[in-house]
Amino acid sequence: MEEKEKQERKEDIFSQAIRAGKRTYFFDVKATRTDQYYLTITESKRRFDPEQGKFYYEKHKIFLYQEDFEKFSNGFETAIKFIQTGERPVEEEPEKEVKTAEETSSTDVTFEDLGKEDEEPKQD
Repeated sequence: MEEKEKQERKEDIFSQAIRAGKRTYFFDVKATRTDQYYLTITESKRRFDPEQGKFYYEKHKIFLYQEDFEKFSNGFETAIKFIQTGERPVEEEPEKEVKTAEETSSTDVTFEDLGKEDEEPKQD
């Protein structure tokens, strides 16, 4: 039992709830077994099920790992800036991939040519 409690405490590091109208957003910092932190962002909306006559919570989660924080943050900030100002960001040219000689070499082969080396010449 003590091991289970220790594991649960280790996984939940920090939590922040943001109430926004009919939605609540949860920002939860958790840790993997190897003590790497990651973030879960949960959107929770209260819904009513008319068939059962009960309320329930619809949840959507995003898991965001440390190696993606910078790219996610940049994209988020860019989108927010566009909404606030209407300014479109200047598109950066994607990095050009350098191909190896093996990737750039090609041979002209058609489907009709496939297997011809294996065939014996026909003798009439």
